[in-house]
Amino acid sequence: MEFFPALNPDHRAFIAKQPVFFVATAAEGTRINLSPKGMDSFRVLDDRTVAYLDVAGSGNETNAHLIADGRITIMFCAFDNPALIFRLYGHGTPVLPQDAEWDDLAACFTLLPGTRQIFRIAIDQVQTSCGWGVPYMAFERERTTLSRYHQTHADEARFAKYAVRTTSIDGLPVRNPTVAPA
Repeated sequence: MEFFPALNPDHRAFIAKQPVFFVATAAEGTRINLSPKGMDSFRVLDDRTVAYLDVAGSGNETNAHLIADGRITIMFCAFDNPALIFRLYGHGTPVLPQDAEWDDLAACFTLLPGTRQIFRIAIDQVQTSCGWGVPYMAFERERTTLSRYHQTHADEARFAKYAVRTTSIDGLPVRNPTVAPA
């Protein structure tokens, strides 16, 4: 196990090759939220800042936890060689379409159907570990189900019904888009 204060070029290269990452958050008195992510939604902004595009799904726990606590862990793991588990520990902020920084941050991504927000993460620490217990697996292709759903239900009223949650599953408040992203 090794710790780093920031991302280095080898870390950036590893992240760029990964088709999936995992996000973990929690706030006092709540369940731990752990979610897999994909869909070309992760960006390294600089050596101490990353972001990922969030598409409306079944909940909005990360938003609620970051508002309440701020802590977030991102994990990548290699399913090929060399074996590696790679974690980013930091503090995150939900950035929504109505926020002043939205346009600059959104320009780093190709917005996907159903885009709800972007999470910007300030890295506190980077950790690598062996990953020898992670199985070999091959990436076949992205799932298109969520994008197809949002393309089919693209009008603003349906987006709002699906994307807007007033609380997390544990009752914490969430911030919601006031407009659908362009």
